[in-house]
Amino acid sequence: MARIWMAVITIAALLSAPSSFAADEKIGIFEVIHASSVSFEETTAAVDAAFASSGLVLHAAHDVRVPENKHQARFYVLTSPAYADAAKDESPRTISAQILRLAVFTHGDEQKTYINMVNPVAYAMVFYSQSDNYDAMVAAAGNAADEIRALVAAVPGEAESLPQSPMRTEKHYRKYKGDGPAKMMAKWRNYEKSQLLIEEDTAENFEAVVERVATAITDSEVSGPDASTGWELVAQIQLRDDAVYLGITNPFIEDRMVRINSRHRKSGKSDLSPYPGVDHVTALPTDVLILKVDDQTLVLHYGQMWRMQLFFWDSGYRAFTANMGVPGDIAKSIERTIKAE
Repeated sequence: MARIWMAVITIAALLSAPSSFAADEKIGIFEVIHASSVSFEETTAAVDAAFASSGLVLHAAHDVRVPENKHQARFYVLTSPAYADAAKDESPRTISAQILRLAVFTHGDEQKTYINMVNPVAYAMVFYSQSDNYDAMVAAAGNAADEIRALVAAVPGEAESLPQSPMRTEKHYRKYKGDGPAKMMAKWRNYEKSQLLIEEDTAENFEAVVERVATAITDSEVSGPDASTGWELVAQIQLRDDAVYLGITNPFIEDRMVRINSRHRKSGKSDLSPYPGVDHVTALPTDVLILKVDDQTLVLHYGQMWRMQLFFWDSGYRAFTANMGVPGDIAKSIERTIKAE
């Protein structure tokens, strides 16, 4: 495993005291949590079956279209009722943190099957950075991470604890506005300022807006990997009375994320394993938020440059400068789809 990604970094502190970290301790936005000893199909079947006895709620599973079908990958969209309850008094703008992301994928010359997750603790550090209940929310995220580990424990193979790049300190996550010189590309915006307005309506029309936006996405005509047009609605989650999450994807975003992250990676890359960036599909789906804030209903999505840096900064600065148009293509396509009516 260490040869595939990076040397294992201990996360004992994360498991025992998720809200306490050394100032220079780096935390992966992703974490490999299981190395399967069976096939991709057997692994996904075992994960699917595990939900029957788990407290986690499965909202969606989606098979990712990896370029040339060189790897297999499936992402899962989950929520934890316990985590949602802990966050019930937080701002509706923080609901992305409560979307739990898991993926099963094949990797390496032998196309072995692995399971990883977006680390709920790292994600919570971004979204609850200004909360009066920051420590409690990070602890709740740690509990959600343990729920995910327990979910996959019955899959044949071995449990892992392998943080994956991008790696950042708690201080970096709490002030997250991008990385290095690329912060200017994300316009030095934090998560809230990166929630860009698509449209607005009155608070009374909240349910009607949810229906209208979901229909616009579902009815859109989806292009292939060479064009960003159209989106698939893979998850619609009412997290609370004032917040709905829509998870969307299309062949274009899947293709670009895997290709761009794979391009400059060396470890785990070969003719038999040409797209090591398949281990980042856990960042999918991308988010559309419908929130009731004061007397308004807001339809929001994230600035894709901000979001891609958060999940794909290990692609390297050169990859971002060489693909400057991709985030804008994705964002404009989302806006056009939702505003189509």
